[in-house]
Amino acid sequence: MINLKDMKLIYKISAVLLVVAGFISCDKSATDFRKFLNGKELVYPGVVNNPHSDPGNLRTELLWNPSPDPSITKYVIKWNNNADSLTYNSADHNPADTIKVIIPGLNEYSYSFIVYSYDAKGNKSIPLDINNVKVYGPNYQSGLVNRAYKVANPYTISPNGNLTLNFYPIDTAGETFSFAHNTSTTIRYTNRKGQAAVKYLFRDSSVTITDFQNGSSLDYRSTFVPVKGAIDTFNVNSFTTYPQILGFAVCDKTAFKKVKLPYDMNPYESDTDIDRLWDGSVGPQGFPDIFHSDGTSPLPQTLTFDMGKLYSNVTQIEETGRNCCHNPNDFEVWGIADITNAATTKQPNDPGWAAEAVQKGWVLLKECKRTDDGSAIMKFDLDNTTTPVRYIRIRVIHNADNEPSYTNMSEITMYYNVFN
Repeated sequence: MINLKDMKLIYKISAVLLVVAGFISCDKSATDFRKFLNGKELVYPGVVNNPHSDPGNLRTELLWNPSPDPSITKYVIKWNNNADSLTYNSADHNPADTIKVIIPGLNEYSYSFIVYSYDAKGNKSIPLDINNVKVYGPNYQSGLVNRAYKVANPYTISPNGNLTLNFYPIDTAGETFSFAHNTSTTIRYTNRKGQAAVKYLFRDSSVTITDFQNGSSLDYRSTFVPVKGAIDTFNVNSFTTYPQILGFAVCDKTAFKKVKLPYDMNPYESDTDIDRLWDGSVGPQGFPDIFHSDGTSPLPQTLTFDMGKLYSNVTQIEETGRNCCHNPNDFEVWGIADITNAATTKQPNDPGWAAEAVQKGWVLLKECKRTDDGSAIMKFDLDNTTTPVRYIRIRVIHNADNEPSYTNMSEITMYYNVFN
């Protein structure tokens, strides 16, 4: 049996042998590894810091802070399982700077990139991965839609002719950019010189155009970015047509006044005079809330009123008949700027009346004909919209119920073009 003293001696001898073996082993590896490196020292240049990306349209931008290693002369970026690469030369070694490299010619896909740092001797760093780099393209663009305008109130027009287009607010909740963020909207229109013009809407909900040509077409297209920081914007594939904009405003009825020229119709009663025609009533009215002539002379017959100021472009007339009968279905609208010496001397039913009216300076703005019973509200576009007009003369030619003398009407509204 081996005693305790012998055991301790055995352990000491074993330990010495292990140390000797270790020295022999280390000495051998220190010389043998050189044959794998061809006698050269293994050098790893420094890696970049804070690598990230900003997406674009079939391209992307890679960004990083450069390594402080002064030996670095370039960076090599590889992707598609090292099948594609790009070299970026740089002598910037300031970690506070940002290097930006555009990778073009990509597909709409999610990529992984590898970045290597290289020194002048060709030594490269360990690989640094930039993963989940999103690239956008036509598929993303096809899903974009133009910003919505307010259907109930798409536009407003100020008294001085400024047009304001009204849109729904853009989604600014949290700036998450989960799919798309509307950066701007391009508005195409025609100005008052007849020229094509452009206006831009950004984050606001409305935009004002000061030179819009009345009645011309207007369309728009929105621009988006897929995420915050994207290097490219994406337009919606097509423009959207805006609702037709007619800048017709109501002439101020509070300024209207009665004018009595020779042979104009007289009222049936004092409270059925022509001032009933601008009292603001809506829809066909009944007696006595109407203009009702006394019927003393057969049609055609006239009535005249002053709009209170000169309008350079009266564009429309809206006429409403009585709720029962004697409503005009054929009447003429005449206009003139100054009533001085404009009184006609012939009866309105005289065949020579129209020629005399023209001689006196009156201009026929429109002959209005309707095929219903004449009671409903009906609007007519005037023909001579460039004629400056302050005084209006209505010449009733015929009634819908063939009544030959009496004429009834509930309301007359005149419109002008606020854009001119």
